[in-house]
Amino acid sequence: MMRPGAGRSRFLGRADLLVRRAQQVVTLRGWSERPVAGSPEPGWLGLVEDGAVACRGDRIVAVGRTGEVERQVSWDRETVVVDAQGHALLPGLVDPHTHAVYAGDRAEEWGRLLRGEPYLRILQSGGGIWQTVRRTREASTEDLVSGMAERLRRMMRAGATTIEVKSGYALEPEGELRLLDAIAAAAELVPVQVVPTFLGAHAVPPEYRSDPEAYVDLVEQVMLPAAARRPGLARFCDVFCEEGAFTPDHARRILSRAARLGLGLKVHADQFHPLGGARLAAEMGATSADHLDFTPREDLERLAASGTVAVLLPGAHLFTRSRALPDVEGMRYHRVPVALASDHNPGTSPVESMALVAALGCTVLGLTPEESVAGCTINAAHALALGHEVGSLEVGKRADFILVAGPSYLHLPYRMGADGAVWMVVAAGRIVSGGGEREKTPLEEGETPDDADA
Repeated sequence: MMRPGAGRSRFLGRADLLVRRAQQVVTLRGWSERPVAGSPEPGWLGLVEDGAVACRGDRIVAVGRTGEVERQVSWDRETVVVDAQGHALLPGLVDPHTHAVYAGDRAEEWGRLLRGEPYLRILQSGGGIWQTVRRTREASTEDLVSGMAERLRRMMRAGATTIEVKSGYALEPEGELRLLDAIAAAAELVPVQVVPTFLGAHAVPPEYRSDPEAYVDLVEQVMLPAAARRPGLARFCDVFCEEGAFTPDHARRILSRAARLGLGLKVHADQFHPLGGARLAAEMGATSADHLDFTPREDLERLAASGTVAVLLPGAHLFTRSRALPDVEGMRYHRVPVALASDHNPGTSPVESMALVAALGCTVLGLTPEESVAGCTINAAHALALGHEVGSLEVGKRADFILVAGPSYLHLPYRMGADGAVWMVVAAGRIVSGGGEREKTPLEEGETPDDADA
């Protein structure tokens, strides 16, 4: 009988978690330094048949065919071994654009919209984003934290292991800091990685409607420095660059100050009008430009040259029944890297499942399954400047991965976000959701996996 860890492969020591005999492993290896872009190719996904992943602590220590990985690691009574036969194993899904900290909902407003009432009338009556701002300002911090934590848990069960969360529903100095604090507190309650973004420039609040320049001054001179003063409170600064929100000049001022303060840059760009948000994102070297429903091709070319990731939000298109779609073919042609996100928010995309987003990327936006999988994993990681840490299954990376309820990666988009489409979720080397009884099968000390199956 072969000793665990014996053989010609380099011995890597004991594993805490060994997931083996997956029908297919999607490694996406080789894309940690740059995102995937261009026309989809079969080699993008780095597929391994009959594959395995071994973890120690929160890191991946081995990835490959099951036999190879089993020769590289040893195990004992404390090792958790998962038999993944019949399942595909993918990197944990990354959601690079959410507004998950808020109070209340807007279901009643949605019904009014579907009955034909114009959004402007709803807005003028105190609805729309102003309803969420009002309720968020009034909510206790405890309620904001608990509400966000529960949303994150549901997102996790649908496969997300890294989730970006923006502030932006307070629109006042103390309130925006309170939202960032709530994001940090909620992140401590769930086993997924949370990336905080400052979005004080989400909208011009009613009290500054007659003087938007004064609000831009407030964001630039007061809010941003306060958010950046505490390390880790915000990693990015985002601006909603759109008619009725912030002009490109406003956005440039805010983003320039954010860059000087050491924050990464993001832009809500060209969602309703070709206002130049994507061009600004490229000019400033933003990590991502999000929405891009009306971005002209010359600006897509600029995005490709800058390395800025395009984050597309199919849930918002489905929920609002928008007929304007981003130019996916132009993004392929110009080799713009494309990521997908839920855009989770109470008004235009209450979607919480990145598994559903993977499906909508195909059915709504026209992506191939390969583009969709890359867009929910490695490209979404690059949209958060985390391509070196998550988004692919490679030795040394954070041990975040999922098992889908089917034998190939196609089953992630094919199952349309159905309950159970994601069979198991592993975050930082720990099983955090699903898997049934097979998730807790330790081997006897010195026993090989094949012995345990006998």
